[in-house]
Amino acid sequence: MSPVRIVSTLGFFFFLFVIQESAVSLIHFPISGFSLYLAIAISLIAFEDHNGSIVTGFLAGIVLDLSPTSSAPFGQWALILTSVAFLFAVNRDSIADLTSSPITFVIFVGAGVSLALVTYVIFGTLLGEQNGSLKHDSAIVLGNLLWTLLFTPIFLPALSRVREYSLTARERL
Repeated sequence: MSPVRIVSTLGFFFFLFVIQESAVSLIHFPISGFSLYLAIAISLIAFEDHNGSIVTGFLAGIVLDLSPTSSAPFGQWALILTSVAFLFAVNRDSIADLTSSPITFVIFVGAGVSLALVTYVIFGTLLGEQNGSLKHDSAIVLGNLLWTLLFTPIFLPALSRVREYSLTARERL
């Protein structure tokens, strides 16, 4: 990933974070909330190559760590999203090309968001945070999975075009 793409990706994540905090998080979804930020971050992680996905996961996590509403220790989201990105990067060859089938891609994005949320709850418990009951946490994860599966097909084509536009000539090869 080139330094210019790192800066533009970081700027995109800051913009997306502002949209998430100022608009999406104010909507009261049935069952649970929806994290547009996590859905787009996991989608971008899945689009990237091995090294690019890890860098993208780290950048997305750092932006989430800067959130004033987060009670998590600094670096927890960076660790979680970098770990999810590493799992995507390592298993990319064994699960075939994720971007070839839109249905498969949406399912893996939903699974990635759910894995990130479950990992957040587990790390939060290990670090002594008050996460809530198991019933409440599982309702949040399942509700977020439902909304991710419903909304990802809407923004996926536009996200794919924006990503292709941001690639340099060397990265397109």
